[in-house]
Amino acid sequence: MESAVESFTKAKAMNFPRNVVLGHGVLDQTADICQSLLFRQQGIIITGDRTYEAAGRYVENLVKTKFDISTVFVGNSDEEDVKLACDAARDSKAQFILAVGGGSKIDISKLVSKEIGIPFVSIPTSIAHDGISSDRASLKTPGGAPLTVRALPPTAIIADTGVLVQAPYRYLASGCADVIANLTALKDWDFARRIRDEEFSTSAYMLAKFAAESLVDNCKLIKPGLEESVWLALKPIIASGVSMCIAGSSRPTSGSEHMFSHALDLLHPGKALHGEQCGVGCIMMMQLHGGDWKQIRDALKSIGAPTTAAELGLTADEIVDALVEANKVRKERFTILGDNGLTRNAAMNLARTTGVI
Repeated sequence: MESAVESFTKAKAMNFPRNVVLGHGVLDQTADICQSLLFRQQGIIITGDRTYEAAGRYVENLVKTKFDISTVFVGNSDEEDVKLACDAARDSKAQFILAVGGGSKIDISKLVSKEIGIPFVSIPTSIAHDGISSDRASLKTPGGAPLTVRALPPTAIIADTGVLVQAPYRYLASGCADVIANLTALKDWDFARRIRDEEFSTSAYMLAKFAAESLVDNCKLIKPGLEESVWLALKPIIASGVSMCIAGSSRPTSGSEHMFSHALDLLHPGKALHGEQCGVGCIMMMQLHGGDWKQIRDALKSIGAPTTAAELGLTADEIVDALVEANKVRKERFTILGDNGLTRNAAMNLARTTGVI
């Protein structure tokens, strides 16, 4: 007689950072960490001109005492720079990558790591978003809008607060805003679960929620020039990136607020940082969800992240343009914007109600 109980067939693979080392002076442990990870002899550093001076040269001098290291300099995370880094890694027969820099250098390293099949270590010199720990990479397209692709997460993360506090504070504030924006991404995800029966991960949801709420709770302690502020922000930012590894997608950290940001990148590129745009988007999308958008606004203000169009360097019309176009950016991702998006009048009212314009 056939069993009435249906066979259990679920399976899932999750790939996480193996070592996470953060705090003051941890850059000095780089060579030892590489050895503990059993990296082979030949490595390559992927960095940029400024980030080489910030930490790349120091890492290079540390690691070359125990490994054969070459260095490649890249710019933005576009196809040309990814190819340049891939070619350099192949030419040097690299067996591991040290990504020293901000988001673009780490994104390039993720893509090279996946393309060639070698591990990489994330060594951030700034934290403008949660990509330092995720398996998602942002690739710039010829049209100017970033394309988010699945790559590989770092094998290890070495985040030195003494280095990160030297970066312009705007980057830290942007990273915090990007993670706080999880609060609307998660509402969108739960909405899609209820309306569209979308695949859902409670573990990823809770981790992304913890990351965002911890930054809101500690917003008054995150200030310019304080290394302890970097320390407080680092763990939630890393946790937010790891939530994507658990979910197998960017769903826990990217919803309607990111669609608004991507629309800005398409229509009015180069005006503000990604996290800054997501923070402002979060204020407006939380109002659409009927949530406490004022709490989001006040937390962002306390941290020093933008909350208005003017602070983003944008006009009222540019904000409205992006709101109207936002639902068209990722049509496969169901959010509070629905299939039809906002009318121009509704977008104007939303931006005015929340004080964005």
